[in-house]
Order: sequence, then structure tokens, then C-alpha cells
Amino acid sequence: MEAQTRTMDDRTRSIVSHLTPIGWMVAYYINAGEKGNNTSFYLRQTLGIHLFFILGGLIAMFHIPIATIIWYVLVLALWGISLKGAMEGSQKEVPVTGDMFQAWFKEYF
Repeated sequence: MEAQTRTMDDRTRSIVSHLTPIGWMVAYYINAGEKGNNTSFYLRQTLGIHLFFILGGLIAMFHIPIATIIWYVLVLALWGISLKGAMEGSQKEVPVTGDMFQAWFKEYF
């Protein structure tokens, strides 16, 4: 009897890339062996979103609570828009920053 190997499809990998930085790394690792257009697109986009989330932590270090709250709400909105596009199976750039993320990380994914 042959052993069956199961891999995630492109849409599933795109969704997994949104689920914490560890999910992003899992999607990256699987995508390295089996490239998917949507996965590569969302790897670039969610990397930017994760970095923006970290930037919010730097804002919080300056003890500016209202700016931190606003920042995290905006990052959450970008994440939600991106996740919705991944769930639909389409390549939907997030507003304002989506094209920058695609340009910045294009050579890596």
C-alpha cells in the first residue's frame, strides 16, 4: 500500500499565512516546495501586516495609549481585509499599504 502525502492547496496556505507569525512560517515553508500564486501574494502581504503589528509595540513603548489603540485597530482592519480576500481565493490588496508590501517583498516570495 502506498503512503499518501497530503499538502495544502494554495487557498488554504494563503489563509494559514494570516494565522500568527508561526502560521506564516508554516505557509512559507510549504510554499517554498510547492509555489502558489495566491500564497506568495499573501505571504508578502501578511509579512507587512505582521511587521506593522510589531511597529505598534514600538509606539506603545512611548506610552501613547490612544495612538497605540488606533494603530492596532487599523492593523486589525488590514488583517481582516486580507484574510477575507484569502478566504475568497482572490488576490485582494489591502488599502494604502498593499502595493507597497507587494513591491517590498516581491523578490523574496
